Amino acid sequence: MTISTPPAGPRPVTRPRRRRGLIFTGLAAYLVTFLIVLPILWVTVLSLQPSDTILSDPFSIKTLTFDNYRNAVASLPLLQMYKNTLIVALASVTIGAIVSFMASYALTRMVFRHPTARSSLRFYFLAGLAVPVYVLLFPIYRIDLALGIFGTYAALILPYIAVSIPFNTLLLTGFLREFPKELEEAAIIDGAGLFRICWSVVLPTMRPVIATILIFNVVYVFNEFPFVSILINNPDLATVSLAVSKFQGQYTVDYGGMMAAATLVLLPQLVIYAVFQRHVIAGLTAGAVKG
Repeated sequence: MTISTPPAGPRPVTRPRRRRGLIFTGLAAYLVTFLIVLPILWVTVLSLQPSDTILSDPFSIKTLTFDNYRNAVASLPLLQMYKNTLIVALASVTIGAIVSFMASYALTRMVFRHPTARSSLRFYFLAGLAVPVYVLLFPIYRIDLALGIFGTYAALILPYIAVSIPFNTLLLTGFLREFPKELEEAAIIDGAGLFRICWSVVLPTMRPVIATILIFNVVYVFNEFPFVSILINNPDLATVSLAVSKFQGQYTVDYGGMMAAATLVLLPQLVIYAVFQRHVIAGLTAGAVKG
């Protein structure tokens, strides 16, 4: 009687080794999180210190005070700034998302006569990602003067729309190329038109990507400084990105006020990320894996 032995194969991973791997991954994740959160925490601590303490002992926590926030709220029309920012953000983000979706749908669904027309148009849209914002300041300034919209909401809305299209197109085309065309063909058989297909079939499945686009564009409008500092000369139309610069004079700088204003500008963005973070992750990974 012989006893058969099982064929030799790869040894299973032991539990201690797997546990060490999980511990290492967890520590790495906590380290990366700490490095990302550290600047935010430091700005918050600096916003609670007097300006002279920030220069002499920035790591001190003995003289924490809310005077910087009181001065910021008293000296800045924050409600008006937030109102202006929301108006510009809603208009530019909405129009930019609609234009980007139409362009992306055309790039992925239209049949072009020339074989390289599709790739050339897509490259033209994506080339905008390589153009620095500072290169666009003077041309846009001259265009706003020629159109008579300098110093108005439109002076910011139009450039924000143009700047957002390349990034939006990159995400939308990546998703639409992996979108199953069978769903659209079934809708066509049922008699649906182009608008009905886009509104009832395509858009409902693109919610994570659309949410990602909206969040990134809104955060960009909140943080954008070069355009608003050049194209808006009316204090009543200033956005929150100008709040920090209000505490810097020609010869003096109120560092405590700057930190408090930066914290007030950063707070809504953190809330947006905390509420919609799962949509951002789902939108960035949508279309990355085929199937």
